[in-house]
Amino acid sequence: MKAGPGRPGILNETSGDNDARARYAREFVAGATVKQLQQAMASGELTSREIVQAYIERIGIYDKQGPALNSVLELNPEALFIAEALDAELGRKSPGFFRLEMDDPLYRDAVQVGRGPRGPLHGIPVLVKDNVDTADMMHTSAGSVALANSYARKDSFVARKLREAGAIILGKANMTEWANFMAENMPGGYSSRGGQVLNPYGPGVYSPGGSSSGSAAAVAAGFAPVSIGTETSGSILSPAHANSVVGIKPTVGLVSRSGIIPISHVQDTPGPFGTTVEDAAILLGALTGIDEEDPATWASEGRSYSDYTQFLDKDGLKNARIGFAKASLERVDEESRPIIAAVEEVLRDAGAEVIEVPPLTPGHWRVRCLVYEFKPAINKYLSQLSPNVPVHSLKELIEFNNSQPDRMLKYGQAVLLRSEAASGTLTEPEYIETRAKVDRTSRKSIDSLLKEHNLDALLFPQIMNSAVSAQAGYPSICVPIGYTKEGKPVGVTFTASAYSEPVLIRLAYAFEQITKARKPPELE
Repeated sequence: MKAGPGRPGILNETSGDNDARARYAREFVAGATVKQLQQAMASGELTSREIVQAYIERIGIYDKQGPALNSVLELNPEALFIAEALDAELGRKSPGFFRLEMDDPLYRDAVQVGRGPRGPLHGIPVLVKDNVDTADMMHTSAGSVALANSYARKDSFVARKLREAGAIILGKANMTEWANFMAENMPGGYSSRGGQVLNPYGPGVYSPGGSSSGSAAAVAAGFAPVSIGTETSGSILSPAHANSVVGIKPTVGLVSRSGIIPISHVQDTPGPFGTTVEDAAILLGALTGIDEEDPATWASEGRSYSDYTQFLDKDGLKNARIGFAKASLERVDEESRPIIAAVEEVLRDAGAEVIEVPPLTPGHWRVRCLVYEFKPAINKYLSQLSPNVPVHSLKELIEFNNSQPDRMLKYGQAVLLRSEAASGTLTEPEYIETRAKVDRTSRKSIDSLLKEHNLDALLFPQIMNSAVSAQAGYPSICVPIGYTKEGKPVGVTFTASAYSEPVLIRLAYAFEQITKARKPPELE
C-alpha cells in the first residue's frame, strides 16, 4: 500500500484493520504538513493517536538506529493518552485503543467529548528543545547530565500555550549543551546527556548547526511536523539552514521566555521550526501572548497575532523592495555561492525590486555582553530547582563538571568560568557601556538600511545577518533554497525591524511557493 499526504479516503475510522492503518500512518506522517494532518483527522482517515504512534515509531527506526540521528532526547510517556483525549474532543474514537467508552461517566469527566478542535494544532505532535520547561514526566536539562534528573515544577509559558492550542508535546529534542554557552570549541548538537545530533542530509558529514540542532534535525527527518527551538544568536537560524527547514527567530518579546533555561535577558527568544513557512507560521501564532512573568512581552501588546497564516500570500513578492547583501557572497563556500546568487533573478521575476545593500557587521559583543548576562540569569533558574538536583548555582555547576571531567568536560567549560568571574549584578562599567553601544549600533544598522532604501526587508546569504539581528532583538526567517551537488542544504534569511513578522512571513512564503526548493532527506 502506497500512502502519503494528500491521499484521502484510503482508510476511514471504521476500518477494522488496525495493522493496515498503522502501516498507512507511518508512511503518511513522514512528509505531512500540519494542514494535511488536520485534514486526515477531520476526514476520519487517521486519529491523533495513530499519528502520534506513527511518529514515535519513526523515531525508533531512524533516530535510535539506522542513521541514528540522535535528535530526540526523551519521549513523553503520556503522549498517546493525551492524543486519545484530543481525539475524543473531536468526537472520534481511536480504533482498538480506548479503555473507556465515550458514554462512560468517567470518560466524560476526563475530556470534553465532541467539543471540537481547539485550533490548527489540535492533536498535532510537537517536539520542544530540552531547555523548555514542561510540567510532566519529562526532564528539562539543557543537555547537561547535571540536570538529568530535573523535573520542572510548572509549564513554561510556551508549553502552556501549546497545550491550550491542543498540541501534544511529543518529547524533548537534543541540543548543544547549555545552548552552546559552556565551552569555546563545542560542536553544534553535542551534549553530555544526549550525545551528538547528526544532520539527516549527511549524518556525520554536515554539521547539524546549533544550538537548536535536535529540534531542526527532527523536523527535517519527519519525527514531528513542527518543533520549538530557542535562539540567543543564530541558534534557530543556524540549524534551520543546516537541516533544510524553515526557522523563524521572532522579535525578542513576541514569545515569552519564562520557564526556559536562559542565557541572556536581552537576546533570548523561543521560535518555531517547520518544513514549510505555513507550518512555522501556524506554530508561531499559537505561542504569542502577554506573559506577566516576562516583561519583554508587555511591549508586544497590539503588535502580535494569534494567526500568522493570514499573511501568507503567494504573490507577496510583487512590488516588494528587497535589500540584498550581495557582497556577503564572498564569504559563502564555492558550492553554495551560485545557488544563492540565483536568488536575485528569482526575486526580480516574482515582481520584486532588488537593491544591493552592504553586509551587516556585528560588534565584538559575544564575550563582553553575554558572559555578564548569563550569570544572574542562570543563577535564578538553577536556584528554583528541586533539592534533589545537584546544582543550584553557576558555581555549583562548574564544581559538578569538575568532579566528572571525563564525562562533563570533553570540550572544557571556559565560557562558564568567564561568566562566573563576573559580579552577577550587571553593574560593571564595561558591560553597561558595551551593551548600550551594541543595542544602538545593531538596531541602527538594520533600521537605517530599511529607511534609506525604502525596503520591506533585507535578504542575506545563509544566516549572515544572524549576529546583528540577535543583538538588535529583531526577527528573521531562514528558508531552504536548494542543495549543493553533494547534497548539502543551502538557505537564505529574510530580516527586518521589530515586529515585522507579518512582512517576513509574506515574503518568505511567496519565495517558497516559487522555488519549491526543499526536498526531504533520504533516510536508510
